[in-house]
Order: sequence, then C-alpha cells, then structure tokens
Amino acid sequence: MTVARVTEISASSTESFEAAVRTGVERASKTLKNVTGAWVKDQEVGVEDGKVSDYRVKLKVTFVLND
Repeated sequence: MTVARVTEISASSTESFEAAVRTGVERASKTLKNVTGAWVKDQEVGVEDGKVSDYRVKLKVTFVLND
C-alpha cells in the first residue's frame, strides 16, 4: 500500500508562471523524495511602476512516503 503526503509551497520567477512552477517543483524535489506531482493552487503577479515584475505560484506538491 502506498501513502502520499501533500505539502504547499510558493515559488516565483521574473520570466513566467511556467518558470515559477518549474522552479518550485525542482526545488521541492531537492528536499522531498519521491515527488509524483504538483497542482497549481493559485497564481499572482507582482507589480512595480505599473508593470509586471514577477510571477508567483502556490503549489500543492505530492510525494510518496518511504516505508
């Protein structure tokens, strides 16, 4: 039987939402073992001087627990 856990993380990028997701998943995978998926819970942008300055995502990352 497999047991998984879900944890929420935040990540950002100055390039795009896709880059923010990639950054978040790659960073989570360095700490969490057996990452099997991620769900984008929320997206937002930072704004400076009327322009988008960064892209932010909140991710729900799923990983399988070791026995």
